[in-house]
Amino acid sequence: MPMLTRLRSSRDNVHIALMLALTFSTGIVDAIGYLGLDKVFAGNMTGNVVILGMAVAGADDLPWFGPLLALFAFMLGAVIGGRILRPLKSGWSSRSTWTFFAVGIVILGLGIALFITHGAPPDPWEYVITVLLAGSMGLQAATARHIAVKDVTTVVVTSTITGFAADSRLAGGKGQPWFRRGAAIVLIAAGAGVGALLLQLHIGAGLLAAGAVSVIAALVGHLIAHDRYKPAPAPAEGATSG
Repeated sequence: MPMLTRLRSSRDNVHIALMLALTFSTGIVDAIGYLGLDKVFAGNMTGNVVILGMAVAGADDLPWFGPLLALFAFMLGAVIGGRILRPLKSGWSSRSTWTFFAVGIVILGLGIALFITHGAPPDPWEYVITVLLAGSMGLQAATARHIAVKDVTTVVVTSTITGFAADSRLAGGKGQPWFRRGAAIVLIAAGAGVGALLLQLHIGAGLLAAGAVSVIAALVGHLIAHDRYKPAPAPAEGATSG
């Protein structure tokens, strides 16, 4: 198909678009986790570490068990992703498709489960959801790291904001990939806003939306951004056919 051919010829742009879409879905998941699951971030581990530190110091009304669980679950997901993808060179492979697809299916499954149970479940099932969400985000982050789109990790934008400011003309910079950096910042915030709005409908609604984004991104990436569509290297200058 001509459209697929054109998209495959700009694989780098497709990579950026897909990572930005996953950044948006992370915003949704984090909003659901923080507002609907006892102030726990599933993707933003910096937030969990800060909450954990304040809770241990005795700050009122701050949980420590949920953020701690999320932190270890995220790390476990990242370990699994690293183990799966380490034998492969950077880029989109069939394993990337399957890891992103698995993330989407887990999030969709949790959303469906929350609809079936008519809302956020009581402890300890709330912690089970936290573990599965954070583990999924760790797997997503490890896969995004392997694909290696600069400035778009899909789970955090602190380094992106730093680059956006440090490389700006105000800081003496002469140019930067402002679109991807700006889009990552805006989209994770937009995802959080969408998650907060969907939470007013039902706690499972946001997870269904985030899971759908992940599944679609996995399928689109497999069809368009896969390494098998990478253009063949040009023949060396002066090479002659035998």
